Amino acid sequence: MKCFLRFLLFVSALVFSSLPLFSQTAGLYSGEGMRSSEEGFAAQEFRRGVQAFYRGSYNEAVMQFEKALNYLPEDSLIMDWLGKSYYHSGMESTALSSWLRISEGGYGGLLLQNKIEIVRERRVSSDFSRETRYTEAGSYPGTYNGNQIFSGPVSVLANNKGTAWVLAYGSNELVEINVNGTVVSRITGPLNGLDRPMDIIRLYDGKLLISESAGDRLALFTRKGKFIKYIGQKGRGLGEMLGPQYLAEDSRNNIYVSDYGNSRIDVFDKEGNPLFFFGGRQKDFEGLRGPTGIAFLNDSIFVCDDVKDCIYEFDRAGNFRRILCSERTFNRPESMKVWNDFLVVCDTNKVISVDPVSGSTFECVRTGNEPSRLTSAVPDVNGNILVTDVKTNEVYVMSKMQELVGGLFVQIERVDASKFPSVNLDIRVENRHRNPVVGLKENNFYVTEQKRPVSKLKLTGVSSANTVCDVTLVIDRSAYAKGCDEEINSVVRELIDSMQDNVSTLRVISAGKVPAVEYKGTPAGLKMFNVNGLKTPFSDEVPLDLVLRLAANELINGEKKRAVILVSAGKTTLTAFEKYSLAETSAYLNNNHIYVSSVLVNDRAPDEELDFVVHNTPGKEYYMFRSEGLSSVIEDLLDEPTGLYTFSYVSALPTNFGEKYLPVEVEAYLLNRSGRDETGYFAPLQ
Repeated sequence: MKCFLRFLLFVSALVFSSLPLFSQTAGLYSGEGMRSSEEGFAAQEFRRGVQAFYRGSYNEAVMQFEKALNYLPEDSLIMDWLGKSYYHSGMESTALSSWLRISEGGYGGLLLQNKIEIVRERRVSSDFSRETRYTEAGSYPGTYNGNQIFSGPVSVLANNKGTAWVLAYGSNELVEINVNGTVVSRITGPLNGLDRPMDIIRLYDGKLLISESAGDRLALFTRKGKFIKYIGQKGRGLGEMLGPQYLAEDSRNNIYVSDYGNSRIDVFDKEGNPLFFFGGRQKDFEGLRGPTGIAFLNDSIFVCDDVKDCIYEFDRAGNFRRILCSERTFNRPESMKVWNDFLVVCDTNKVISVDPVSGSTFECVRTGNEPSRLTSAVPDVNGNILVTDVKTNEVYVMSKMQELVGGLFVQIERVDASKFPSVNLDIRVENRHRNPVVGLKENNFYVTEQKRPVSKLKLTGVSSANTVCDVTLVIDRSAYAKGCDEEINSVVRELIDSMQDNVSTLRVISAGKVPAVEYKGTPAGLKMFNVNGLKTPFSDEVPLDLVLRLAANELINGEKKRAVILVSAGKTTLTAFEKYSLAETSAYLNNNHIYVSSVLVNDRAPDEELDFVVHNTPGKEYYMFRSEGLSSVIEDLLDEPTGLYTFSYVSALPTNFGEKYLPVEVEAYLLNRSGRDETGYFAPLQ
C-alpha cells in the first residue's frame, strides 16, 4: 500500500510540474497535460513574471520573462507580457519591438494592432488644436420617451469628476448630468427660482455664478449648487443691468458681464461690488451695439457684438484697443470661451476658434444645415467639446474624428487574486492622447472570463473621487542649490502645512550624486523640516533620471493619486539624463501615472530638461514667491482627473491548484466609443 501511494505521489508530481505552458491557438496557459522540461522551466519563470508585474516590480518582471524566453524563444504570450513590462518601465520602443514581432506572426489580432498604433502615436500634446475638426460622438437630449429632462439648454459647465452642469433657459433650472446623460441633481435656485438664466461660470474659489437675463441680476451659488446671494439689480446705473447675458472672470477675480439691454460691459469685484462699466463711444470706437460673448485672455477683454458680428478687444480698464475680427465675420455670435490660449465662439450652427493675436478663424464644429442655435461650447474633462443647442434642445458631445475611429485605450493594470475566487481589477481608461476618461459607471464596463460574463461584478472604487494622495518631495542637492537653504526650508514647510489629511504617505528624496530616501512617513512627522538635516551632500553631478526613477519606484504601489514635487533651483547638471533619456524618463512617469510638479526657489526660468519633464506629465510649475502661496499645489494634484476604476467579481474558473493561467477580458463603453483589453493572472498556489 505504501508503495502504491508513493507511486501516485510520484505521478502527480510529474503531472503538476510538467503542465503545458501555452496554447498557441488560444494564447493561454491551460495548466493541463504533459510538457517538456523547457516548457516546465518557462512556466515557472512566466508565473513569477506575472506576479512581479502586478506588484509593480517591472524590472523584475522583465528579467523573469526574458528567462522564460530562454526556454521558449518563440512564445507569443511571454513576448506580449515582456512588452507590457517594458512599456511600464518607460522603454516604449523596446515594448513596440516585442509587440510588432508577435503581431506580424498573427498573435493578438486587431486588439494588439490598435495598442501598437496608439503607443506609436502618443505624444504629449494639447487637448485642443485650433485647427482640429470635431464631430458628434453623442448627445444628451432634453426629452426622453416623451418626458422632459430639461428645456432650452443655453450654457454648460464641465466638472472634473466627469459630470457637467447644464443651464436650462426654458425650464429655469440648473441640471447636473453624468457622462451617460443621467441626471445627477437638479437645482431651481432660491424660493423665487431662476429667471431665464443665460450663462454659468466657475469662479476662482469654486463657486458658481449664473446670469439671469429676465431677472436682470446675477445669482451666486456654492460649488454644490446652494444659493448664496444675488449680485446687481435692474436699471441703467452702476451695478445695474438690463438683460445680462454672458460672463467672464479675469486674473484678479473681477467679474465681467455682457449687459445686452444697456449695450455695455458691467464690471464687479470678487465680492460682487460694482466697479465700473464700459463699451460706450470712445475715440475711434463708436460703441458696442449688441454685446454677447465675453472672455478674458492675455490681459485683454474680448467682446462679441451680434449686431456688427465681430469681436472687439479692450484693456482691463475698458479702453478700446482694436477690432480683432472685422465686421460680418460671424452670423449672430453667442458665447465666447477661452481654451488653450484661443477664443472659442459659438456662431449659429458653428463653433469657431479664433487666434487672439491675428484674429484668424477656423471652423472646428458644424452641426449641419438643420435649424440650429449653438449658444455655448466648453471642453470637458475627457477631451471632448460640450455644445448646447437651444433650438434642438440638446447638448452635443463633440470629439475628434480619430478618437471616434480609434476608440478608448483600456488597460487592465493590476489583478489581485490573493483572496481567490474573489478577484479585484484596476482598470484604466484613457483616450488615444493619454487623457483620462472619468465619470464612467458600472454599466459602462463589461467584464468576462473566457468570453463569459463574470458573476457579482461590482464597481468598488473610482480614483477621481479620491481625496488622499501620496507625495514624494525631491530636494535639490546640486551645486546650484547652495545658498538656498532658507528658501527650500520655507517651501517644504509650506507644502507640509497644506497637506493636512490629504497626503497618506510623504517621502523625501535628496537629489545628489547618489539619490537617497531621507524620510518616509506622515506629513506631521516632518513639520520641523530643515535642509541641514539631510545626509546627502551637494554635488556638481546630479543624475536626475535616476532621482526621478527612485521617486517613482517609491510611489508605484502607493495611492492611486501620486506625485513627485521637485523643490529646486531649476538647473540641471551635465549628467542629468545620462542613463535614461528625457523621453524614457517621461514615459516611465506617464505610463505609471505619476505627476511631476516643480517648485522653483528663485524667479529664474528653469532649464529646458526640467521644463520638459514637468510639462510632459500633468504636473505644473510653481514659483515660491507667487502671491497666492503654495497651498494650491496639493489641491491641484487632488483635482487632477484620474481614469482608474476598481472592480471586484467572483471567478468561476478552475485554478488547477494555482498553476493555471486564468484569463480576464474588459470592455469599456462611452457613447459611440469603446475599448477593450485582455490579460490573465494566477490564483494562489495550493
